Amino acid sequence: MFKRKLGNQDIFTPGEEDALHEATLRVLEESGVEIVSSRAREHFQRAGIEVDGNRVHPGQDDLEKFLAKAPESFEIKARNEANNIRVGGNNTVFVPGYGAPFVMDYEGVRRNSTFADYRNFTKLTQCSDNLDVVGGVLVEPNDVPDRIRHARMFSAAIKLSDKCFMGSSMGRKKARETLDMAAILFGSKKYVADNVVLITLINANSPLQLDVRMTDALEVYAENGQALCLASMSMSGTTAPATIPATLVQQNAEVLTGILLAQIINPGCPVIYGSASSLLDLRGADMALGSPETAKMFNGTAQLARRYDLPVRGGGALTDSLFPDAQGGYEAMMNIFSAIKSGFNFMLHSAGLLENYMAMSYEKFVIDDEILGMIGNYASGLEVNEDTIAEEVINEVGPGGNYITHDHTFSHMEDLRTPNLSSRRKYSSEKDQPIARERAYQKRQEILEDFEAPDLPAGIVEELKNYINDLESRSGI
Repeated sequence: MFKRKLGNQDIFTPGEEDALHEATLRVLEESGVEIVSSRAREHFQRAGIEVDGNRVHPGQDDLEKFLAKAPESFEIKARNEANNIRVGGNNTVFVPGYGAPFVMDYEGVRRNSTFADYRNFTKLTQCSDNLDVVGGVLVEPNDVPDRIRHARMFSAAIKLSDKCFMGSSMGRKKARETLDMAAILFGSKKYVADNVVLITLINANSPLQLDVRMTDALEVYAENGQALCLASMSMSGTTAPATIPATLVQQNAEVLTGILLAQIINPGCPVIYGSASSLLDLRGADMALGSPETAKMFNGTAQLARRYDLPVRGGGALTDSLFPDAQGGYEAMMNIFSAIKSGFNFMLHSAGLLENYMAMSYEKFVIDDEILGMIGNYASGLEVNEDTIAEEVINEVGPGGNYITHDHTFSHMEDLRTPNLSSRRKYSSEKDQPIARERAYQKRQEILEDFEAPDLPAGIVEELKNYINDLESRSGI
């Protein structure tokens, strides 16, 4: 987590922003959002919000009333308090890739991701100086049965990391089991009830729908005061209109409706206004995550979230490239940098992703981590004081002088960020000059070989083991 010293960049004029908000109100009034779960619809009804069949129709007064209850920022506790994070304000939290079902290996072969990959990416995240959150679905462990997958992933994250955690949002049962495991880790259900120790991802089913699995998980997390990232993954041209402003209007209706539900269930529940929306290149029916238009979509998302005084999620090391090549690097840099300039607080998919959201790469993960370090350094700004202005030093050295042996130079010789991956070596005819992808491979090998898990009391390990064994027994595994 780091604090941005750069001002937020808006893409819309105040009048254009108003037009998007007003269009959202009209969409909510006319079309509404379909809430598939009757249980979730009952929450809206009890709050006095119009419900017509399966659709809810929040109005301006409803938005003002319930959005005002959501906190502008909140803290997530880690088991190592040095890794606690604050979401909101000028803080940016980096979170690695999420949900990819494939891994692109060093040889360029795309294969199904496994539980071993999940563990490895957790280790890389734990060792990163830039990434703040583990857990969730770093990659899909396709070799683990779905009914127990969430528990094995969370157990691995607990054992391998002492950073903050994402939890399962795959329905009511898995959400409750995730909270049970968090209570084992943190010592009691009361501690979990009194502190935010988990954040989960709740996605709308575009266009204009929230399904049962998502609202069930939302209800569990909200009732327990845990953080929710409400997000839309609208795609312009398929599940949303072809233009970016229209997609933002639809996304706004979906996300605000989900946030309202969380605040109805538990006023003050910590929430994030989220987006994973993108565009379809209609010429080839391909997602265009690495496009400048996607960056503009995220910019508009952040501006709307600020209108409602909500923390915002979006951006990431997103690319359309199939490999950790130059395209993967420049598209990732564009999307991360534009998200930082837009003022994002929670940046999911910040490391490792290739091929839209479909594949993770170890080498891309290490390269992206270097990008995060560079951008974090840039966004932290500069200190301006008597020492950094160094007026006396300038006058002391004078015209034609030399600063390289001056005490002031030596006192600042470590100010320059030292890269973890990038090379500043001069050209040599020797062959031992690996390119970035090769250096990334070597770096990830070193990290994984040298990895040591943070200490975890044996009693917690044993209790987690027993809990998962019981789940597996009841699941017939």
